[in-house]
Amino acid sequence: MDVRREVPQLAAVVEEVFAAGTNKTLATTRADGSPRISGTELEVGDDVTLGMMPASRKLRDVERDPRVAIHSPTIEPPKDLAQWVGDAKLAGRLVPIPQPAGGLPGAYFALDVTEVVHTGMDATGTRLVVTAWHPGRGITRVERE
Repeated sequence: MDVRREVPQLAAVVEEVFAAGTNKTLATTRADGSPRISGTELEVGDDVTLGMMPASRKLRDVERDPRVAIHSPTIEPPKDLAQWVGDAKLAGRLVPIPQPAGGLPGAYFALDVTEVVHTGMDATGTRLVVTAWHPGRGITRVERE
């Protein structure tokens, strides 16, 4: 992922947040253009990869329109908000890849990442911080009270 090369600290935080739990949320687009969300699991290695069951609705959505958004597991913030790991989002297009050795029947994809976002708190736990990266545009950071 280019984000690892351009902003390794953001990439590391987002990977940590995604690793904090098993179940992520995948957003796809239905045939009528409305959104669909589904539970999913993914692997973060050299690429972000995931699989889908054959003939599943989310697979049909992705075959029709490969644009997706993926939300990290939601971890309840602690009382000390400065300690919250935050949440993270990835977006991009899913690109078919071969079934991995030992993989279950289905379709497998790598995410061509077009957006990485981390939402967390500043060191004082008083300001919400949204950090985003887009290829070709770089990084943006917004703080809110």
